[in-house]
Amino acid sequence: MSPRTLKIICAVSILLNIFLLSAAIGGAAWVRARHPMIGAGSLRVAGSELQRDERRAFRSTLRDARLEMRPTALAGRQAREEAAALLSAPTLDQAKLADALARIRAADIAIRAHVEERAIAFAATLPPDERAKLAEGIERRRARAAVMATETQR
Repeated sequence: MSPRTLKIICAVSILLNIFLLSAAIGGAAWVRARHPMIGAGSLRVAGSELQRDERRAFRSTLRDARLEMRPTALAGRQAREEAAALLSAPTLDQAKLADALARIRAADIAIRAHVEERAIAFAATLPPDERAKLAEGIERRRARAAVMATETQR
């Protein structure tokens, strides 16, 4: 390799390393600033304001509740696959599609209800100040969702 080619490769390598390092630092700063978790449910986000031990116990409770509902989630997933297959079929069987969508809806509602019941039972064990933190987290999530909804309507 010529010295010129070597300098170009070295410069590109340095720029790439700077870019990757900046991304890692930015990601760490984002996490440290306690920004809300992307893709987390509103209950889990609300629980992020609890004290460390309570937060871990709350997340464990939610995780256990979801694991208990795994068969229901799998049934809902199968119904979604069935609905997708019915929609992509050359002829649409409306009755079967309606049934598949009803099974999806029932599974989603059952899972949400079970997780919420477990969250309620957990909240009952918390002192009032920690329950207030949960309430603040839920309200903050609701307010953020309302702002996002108005921005998307524009």
